Amino acid sequence: MANDLNKILYVEDEEDIALVVGMTLEELGGFEIRHCSSGQEALDACPDFAPQLIILDVMMPGMDGPATLTNLRKLPCAKNTPVLFMTAKAQAHEQQRYLALGAIGVVTKPFDPMTLSDRIIELWKSHEQVQMAV
Repeated sequence: MANDLNKILYVEDEEDIALVVGMTLEELGGFEIRHCSSGQEALDACPDFAPQLIILDVMMPGMDGPATLTNLRKLPCAKNTPVLFMTAKAQAHEQQRYLALGAIGVVTKPFDPMTLSDRIIELWKSHEQVQMAV
């Protein structure tokens, strides 16, 4: 793997979910997390934080996850940054839509906090292997 995953920009409007995910990824995964509670906040935070991975909630007021991704792709800090969607809307056709938008994977809610970091690392490594093969 070219780079180890360290910095994750996490966008989630539900504070209780954000707290669980943030603690899980920092404490169990050892990641540096920047939490944003809206798409606009993510757009503002991205340039300074320079994430290696972005995790987007799908359903958020105002700018939802897919719209946030569209706007992030316009920024140099996120033009090619891998993105995961985290959502309760996880039917097969919905997951295919998120992948078609350019996501490297989908993490479904509810999730197991004890395995969340492993799942994210698994998706990251899979993406890295694809990138190295190209």
